[in-house]
Amino acid sequence: MPATTPSVERQLPSEEAAALLDLTRELVRQELTPKAATYEAESRVPREVFRTLGKAGLLGLPYPEQYGGGGQPFEVYLQVVEELATVWASVAEGVSVHTLACFPLATFGSEQQRERWLPDMIGGELLGAYCLSEPQSGSDAAAMTTKAVRDGDDYVVNGTKAWITHGGEADFYALMCRTSDDGSRGISCLLTPGDTPGLSAGEPEKKMGFKGSTTAQMHFDDARIPADRLMGEEGQGFRIALAALDGGRLGIAACAVGVAQGALDAALAYAKEREQFGRPILEFQGLSFMVADMATQIEAARALYLEAARRRDRGQSFGKQAAMAKLFCSDMAMRVTTDAVQVLGGYGYVEDYPVERFMREAKALQIVEGTNQIQRLVIGRHLAQGT
Repeated sequence: MPATTPSVERQLPSEEAAALLDLTRELVRQELTPKAATYEAESRVPREVFRTLGKAGLLGLPYPEQYGGGGQPFEVYLQVVEELATVWASVAEGVSVHTLACFPLATFGSEQQRERWLPDMIGGELLGAYCLSEPQSGSDAAAMTTKAVRDGDDYVVNGTKAWITHGGEADFYALMCRTSDDGSRGISCLLTPGDTPGLSAGEPEKKMGFKGSTTAQMHFDDARIPADRLMGEEGQGFRIALAALDGGRLGIAACAVGVAQGALDAALAYAKEREQFGRPILEFQGLSFMVADMATQIEAARALYLEAARRRDRGQSFGKQAAMAKLFCSDMAMRVTTDAVQVLGGYGYVEDYPVERFMREAKALQIVEGTNQIQRLVIGRHLAQGT
């Protein structure tokens, strides 16, 4: 039984934003709900869904209209991601990762580079991936060893990237690689075409959840990338990566709230219909208090990520708030989805209902875009510096 469409009261900045959310809900109903359970069970990547979202204008929402983007505030984009995640987290996370992969070009690329590549990247036909982590450098991204050496008009790249969402499926990769040995100042960003000779994908990881989203290592073996695909300047890559991750963490926070909302919707629908001792189980205090706590946590998490997004939209610093939102929202999603399984009892543990999938997806959200332990480290540093 699929989760019901959530009824969330949203504070949106414009009628256009309200129309976008209505469009998203309609696409969720028509394109995501009928496919989610089957595709996840079969580990199928819903590439056609991303094309549909792109044609509907939902893959470039926070980017300028002059390049084919939606020109929407980040708070609107994130609420679209949340709506997608209420039914299919693999798609919602995919939109977040694609937006992350477009960020280096949209923010640090030259005008000529943006005009040349950005419209196709956010138009729906191309899918992006973000290459930062490596097998031995995850949280310590500055320790990466993937190396790019300038050779004429190209960079020759060797190394391996790990845990790449859309690995082997993407049409382009925002690649962070080492162009000098100067620590974090020796990292650069290359916008890498997916069909680059010498670039190959490893076997997809066999994951607990997000089975409709491919995660794989990417291998660079003398891969030649044109030098005009350098984003920003040499040595600017670590700065680009950190700036991108602040927005990416908010994308994961929105995914987490959507997953939790989907779990609550499913739990409420079941608890209203399931009767024991002659009445719906929702009328028993033990369960009514549980769903009340679930709903309260979701509202608090939503408010937190939206405030961080609004700070970003106002041009204020938001790195601390992004880390807080990612931490709180994903931990909340783990609690709420676990409770949703409990509300359904034995049925919560079987694949006939979506809550067991929501719980598996929530676990991943505590890990991706920086583990929640790293988020606490980031927050602590901000507090120590008074920022």
